[in-house]
Amino acid sequence: MLVTSKTRIYTRLQSVVFTILFLAVVGVLAYLSTRYSFTADWTANNRNTLSEASSELLRQLDAPVTITSYATEDESVRGAVSGLVDRYRRHKADLTLQFVNPDLEPETVRALGIRVNGELRVEYQARVENLQNLSEQGLTNILQRLARSGERWLIFVEGHGERKPQGVANHDLGQWSQQLTAKGFKVQTHNLVQNPQLPENTQVLVLAGPQMNFLPGEVALINQYVAGGGNLLWLTDPAAGDNGKKQYGLMPLATQLGIDFEPGMIVDPTTQVLGVSDPRFALVADYPGHAITRDFDALTLFPQSHGLIITPPNGWQARVILQTEKRSWSETGDMSGEIQFDAASDVPGPLTLGVALTRPLSTDDAEPRQEQRIVITGDGDFLSNAYLGNGANLLLGMNMINWLATDDQLINIPVKTATDRNLQLSPLAQGMIGFGFLFVLPLLLAGSGFLIWWKRRKR
Repeated sequence: MLVTSKTRIYTRLQSVVFTILFLAVVGVLAYLSTRYSFTADWTANNRNTLSEASSELLRQLDAPVTITSYATEDESVRGAVSGLVDRYRRHKADLTLQFVNPDLEPETVRALGIRVNGELRVEYQARVENLQNLSEQGLTNILQRLARSGERWLIFVEGHGERKPQGVANHDLGQWSQQLTAKGFKVQTHNLVQNPQLPENTQVLVLAGPQMNFLPGEVALINQYVAGGGNLLWLTDPAAGDNGKKQYGLMPLATQLGIDFEPGMIVDPTTQVLGVSDPRFALVADYPGHAITRDFDALTLFPQSHGLIITPPNGWQARVILQTEKRSWSETGDMSGEIQFDAASDVPGPLTLGVALTRPLSTDDAEPRQEQRIVITGDGDFLSNAYLGNGANLLLGMNMINWLATDDQLINIPVKTATDRNLQLSPLAQGMIGFGFLFVLPLLLAGSGFLIWWKRRKR
């Protein structure tokens, strides 16, 4: 090719145009990268990508979500939090994350009940929940609970010496009621004598350990509520003077639900080993499989309780959710002095402390079938102000209400395990890799170097 001044100018102009176009393309790509993003998850089971259920929930949230992580300056903790939250921010631009060092704000941490380094406080539409277990399942479930728009009313029957939901006495339920209110529940008391009509928006009716007899008309109203498909939490206690058998006039309700009560009071020798001198305390450490006690790994403490006998009526299904240890028994004699098991009169353990009843409710063809839910416990003290902080009592009480309010129907997101983190090699494969790195690779490098040297020498 003949090189002239004209061809030189043409070549230089071509180079300049190519450079300008190349820089323009790079600039456009850089600009587009700030407006759009693309991610690819190459892990074996897409463990770094949100499930479709979580993505769909985020698309339904029409208000900003604020997440505050109370984490120290430990990069491993903050990195784990950021990695989880970033998956959600890819689908929801107005989801924000901020970090607060709990060591610098101890008063705030105590006031908010922060217990774990890295704990999240999730806020949506003025409703707040805390998350200790960093997982997609936990965070998505919290977001769904916060997104519920309907009010969930808990109606506590009063007028018979029941535990007061706003009371501050040791036997009252004020602290538990505060926790329920913080989770979005509406707590209200109702006197059936003053107003025989229960509120239509009653989500759960609560009978919190009455101490005086119900009138027959009141019992009829409660039975009517249950027969009509209402959800019920009945916190029973051993009743003085009748050996726990009459339940202050509520036995017609017990008969309707197929519930009877063991005589006497539960005694659990396990408490003495743990330093509890009062023999009337019962411990529960093993929990039957149920949504209320799923993943429970802590003790729950029940003072002055009695056992339940369940024979579910037709159409009902019963599940035991709380059961004492085998070494416990129901003491029918005097509770003073040295207490020992009497095979002739006492009831041996294990004894049922909590029962969950369900039955399907038929609705219109255009609506799905609903389920009525009832929980009955053989003790109400475990939720009182005096004992709520023991073991997992608070968590148990919250789970009961969540289940009764059908909040257990949350997104079931499978835990994504890292199936591709471990590489299993046979001894032969390990030997071949070691031989390759120790001998084959160095020989190849030396051979290529010698070949290059030999070619240059021949020039």
